[in-house]
Amino acid sequence: MAVHIGEVRQNTPAAIDIKGLSKEYTTARGTVKAMAPMDLSIKAGEFICVVGTSGCGKSTLLRLVAGFEKATTGSIAVDTEEVLGPSPSRGVVFQDYGLFPWLTVRENVAWGPKQAHLKTSLVKERCDKYIGAVGLELFADRYPHELSGGMQQRVSIARVLANEPSVMLMDEPFGALDALTRRGMQEQLSHLHRDIKTTVIFITHSIEEAVLLADRVVVMTGGAAKNVPGHIREIVTIDLPENRDVNSEHFNDLERSISRLVNTEEEDSSHGVDADASAEVQAGETNAEDEHKPVAVPRV
Repeated sequence: MAVHIGEVRQNTPAAIDIKGLSKEYTTARGTVKAMAPMDLSIKAGEFICVVGTSGCGKSTLLRLVAGFEKATTGSIAVDTEEVLGPSPSRGVVFQDYGLFPWLTVRENVAWGPKQAHLKTSLVKERCDKYIGAVGLELFADRYPHELSGGMQQRVSIARVLANEPSVMLMDEPFGALDALTRRGMQEQLSHLHRDIKTTVIFITHSIEEAVLLADRVVVMTGGAAKNVPGHIREIVTIDLPENRDVNSEHFNDLERSISRLVNTEEEDSSHGVDADASAEVQAGETNAEDEHKPVAVPRV
């Protein structure tokens, strides 16, 4: 589905600089090193996908960047400003749409700008632009229960965009959708990103989805199940054109290379973790990252 945003403008996309970032949890059995210290630099306007097996720290990384949790060590800077807590400049889209059921599409999208005490005319302008950006002009006065799952997720994306964030954080937003709807949402998100150039960190279990959307793919590994703290194994540059063919040889070469990184053991697993203590964290991390199994995207 093509998206036409016209003169919609965002805040300037932000660069993200992560240095020495780690996360530990304290349980009844001791301290668990959930995520080993990591460094990651993301350019302004870049689309980054993070892949890896359940429990490797993908969602933990996203929650730290969002400011929902505090790091044990290290720092996160968004355009040189340190992340100390949540901010509307870092919008988050979850797998659960999280819409207010008693509000219409327009009222849901208007919620953030209204909370920021913007002028009524500006709130209306943003609603019109971003509802149009996700192709829901004809459904602006409908309630969430009157929409399909894919349409509800479009509303949740428009609601984040209406705050005009510099960074958009997406935690498996299409994981609960059927395969055809998921493909349509992927295409729409790709078009949106080309137009608005917001910096995106997108968590997914689907390697094909990552190759389809990303400028670079961050491959994470480790986790409680492997008795190794989650960490970045490799960062893969996706040197493909904007319009990508999932059947092309190069696309499939990249997909296979990333799959090998995700599914094969590292030769050097030097990040030890206490196995007994890690059992308590593993269940929580799995629930956060793997509530829904990934949906395979059909090749067309």
